[in-house]
Amino acid sequence: MCRDAIIEPEFLSKGVAGDDERFLFAGLPNEAMDFANEAALQQWAKAAVAPRLQAGDVLLLDGDLGAGKTSLTKGLAAGLGIAGPIKSPTFTIVREYTDGRLPLYHMDIYRLENGGAEDLGLEEYFEGDGVSVVEWPEFLGLSMPEDYLLIQLVKDEVDDNARHITVTGHGTRAETLAEAVTRS
Repeated sequence: MCRDAIIEPEFLSKGVAGDDERFLFAGLPNEAMDFANEAALQQWAKAAVAPRLQAGDVLLLDGDLGAGKTSLTKGLAAGLGIAGPIKSPTFTIVREYTDGRLPLYHMDIYRLENGGAEDLGLEEYFEGDGVSVVEWPEFLGLSMPEDYLLIQLVKDEVDDNARHITVTGHGTRAETLAEAVTRS
């Protein structure tokens, strides 16, 4: 079952966060991994990542348009036993999928590039009973969780189908998860 979370429009018009509020991703990166295509990326997410996820895990997906963020989320959903289509929540901000082993909260916060994430109560998702997947995490501002798995996705410059990813754990739980998913 998928449910879109309704985000009030006034939250979409906040001012731009100052440079001092911008978040710089930190942590120790694990080895880069290469995938021939998005199907291989989805299979990795389904078989290597999803089985290791626990309630309260937060995955931040960083990459340009078309890098494979929603594709990776589809693999996670399949691995969690979530049936049905997984769509980007670009216009709804959050899509909730509750019919799997764990609820999946898929967020696309690109529309919050001018601020406002702090007013949405995202920490309720981050600290809740499911797994949160956030696209465009650079717009989280002060809502950035303390413990998260950062997955950076890049399209290959020569082969448009290939993807390169780097997984970085920030925080105790995420560092353990990063180690496990990059060694599988």
